[in-house]
Amino acid sequence: MLGFLNLNKPAGLTSHDCVARVRRLLRLKRVGHAGTLDPAATGVLPIALGKATRFIQFLPSQKAYHATIQFGMTTTTDDLEGETLTSHPVPDLSLEAVKAILPQFIGKIEQIPPRYSAIQVQGKRLYDLARKGEEIEIPVRTVEVFNLEILAWHPGEFPRLEIAIDCGAGTYIRSIARDWGEQLKVGGTLAGLIRTQSSGFDLQDSLTLEELETQIQQKKFQPLDPSRGLQHLAKIHLSPDEAMRWCQGQFIPIYTEGFDRNPIRVYQEKHQFLGIGKVINSESGWCLAPQVVIYNP
Repeated sequence: MLGFLNLNKPAGLTSHDCVARVRRLLRLKRVGHAGTLDPAATGVLPIALGKATRFIQFLPSQKAYHATIQFGMTTTTDDLEGETLTSHPVPDLSLEAVKAILPQFIGKIEQIPPRYSAIQVQGKRLYDLARKGEEIEIPVRTVEVFNLEILAWHPGEFPRLEIAIDCGAGTYIRSIARDWGEQLKVGGTLAGLIRTQSSGFDLQDSLTLEELETQIQQKKFQPLDPSRGLQHLAKIHLSPDEAMRWCQGQFIPIYTEGFDRNPIRVYQEKHQFLGIGKVINSESGWCLAPQVVIYNP
């Protein structure tokens, strides 16, 4: 089996749990995922099947979320899964005050990841260190938020803000919720998170684990084409002879015009996806070298 599964991850399972479930359902050993989701979060979790795991490194990094921030409280994990650190009703907090902080979270911003996260510091996961009660300085990271839009405002003692956010890899929405509340001096934590887009896959086209199991039982499941998440890359078509030689590890002389961006999707004339190549300057000139080959001539 070769291709991708656009999984709609349920709440309560880790990304690793989902990979294990998919592995059992498909009876497939080689399964991997792109872009970890917290156990409480739901939404798009791209799953690579078979040799498609080799393409995870080439998937686009941009992601999109629908998040809910709750003001008036802070927690150990920066979401509602953690222990409450502070809790003070803020019924007078206005949407205007919340909006005034919004520009601070757009563009390239610096943020400190949550203490309970998969970030590695000194070779150890932060969540492992946090569970042991070890205090460690968490390095500040630069991330990028491309767009942030307010969707809804729910006033009350602990008001909630719903937002849509488009961001780059490594952005922690929990950190944004925490920092937004901190800027308002009322405290904030993440109350809900749905990933609506990840690595070129959309929520509207995703499958739940239950839907996947049903399709497998009915023998209707077909993985998405392995090039499905690679549409952002440049592409090149080779003749049958060139394709045969390229798949066997040979360099193919090419003109560099239009192919100055690596990596490159490689196809045979009849649109058969062969794998990923890269343009190099060899002794004989510019050539297309194989990087990941999935077709066996």
